Amino acid sequence: MNTEPRATPTARAVVTLPAPRGLGAKVLARIRRLTLPLLLIAAWQYISTFVLDETTRALLPAPTAVAVAGWDLIASGELLRHLFDSLRREFTAFCWSLVAIPLGVAMGWWKSVNEQLDPLIEMLRPIPPLAWIPLSILWFGVGDTQNQFIIFLGIFFPILLNTITGVTGVEPNLVRAARCLGAGEAAVLRRVVLRAALPQIVTGIRIGLGVGWMALVAAELVGANSGLGFLINDARTLLRTDVVIVGMITIGLVGLALDLMIRALSRRALPWSRTMRQ
Repeated sequence: MNTEPRATPTARAVVTLPAPRGLGAKVLARIRRLTLPLLLIAAWQYISTFVLDETTRALLPAPTAVAVAGWDLIASGELLRHLFDSLRREFTAFCWSLVAIPLGVAMGWWKSVNEQLDPLIEMLRPIPPLAWIPLSILWFGVGDTQNQFIIFLGIFFPILLNTITGVTGVEPNLVRAARCLGAGEAAVLRRVVLRAALPQIVTGIRIGLGVGWMALVAAELVGANSGLGFLINDARTLLRTDVVIVGMITIGLVGLALDLMIRALSRRALPWSRTMRQ
């Protein structure tokens, strides 16, 4: 019998590393994402310059004219002043609307609280924030308080509903495990329920900030003497459509920036959430 050990061939794992992407590839990838917007801007420029006549061109100015108007507003400080006023109102109303989080936790956790408040919430929620503008002007007059009230209505309900959904969707086994380990009611709410519901709450904040930002501009159109909505309405009366478009673009860019900021903060604060990492 041959007792000599057999030579075992060594398995060599071949790992194929991805080719490093250079700076040029990253720039090309970013440019590729902007293909459609650049094509739309080019078509807009062509139509406004070569297709429309002088009268119609006043209603749809070319992107170059809009860029000039935007630069003039920035240089004069007018655009930044209106933007600051709008952001200040949005932030103040957002701070007040955070009361929806403890209220949503209470409605989602205690059935008796939900039975009392749910009919009232579901009756008020379908009313658009813009429908409150006439009544809010009578209550608060024209100014910051009236605008902040409209923004508050836009932010409050998305945060509230998402908080309730997040609390009611907590895995029951987590709650049972915490109670078996001796956690009291307050500890269960703070360390289990609230943490498990945080991703849904953050989603409500993202939605609420977007709705509040839209409601803010609509409120400023009729009930403010400053802000981006006021800037757009004032430019409309002067037939300055280039300024109107500058205000609209500013609204869109700021809304995008707010959403990106919330997403970045949520990824840092909730690294364990798969939803927030997407």
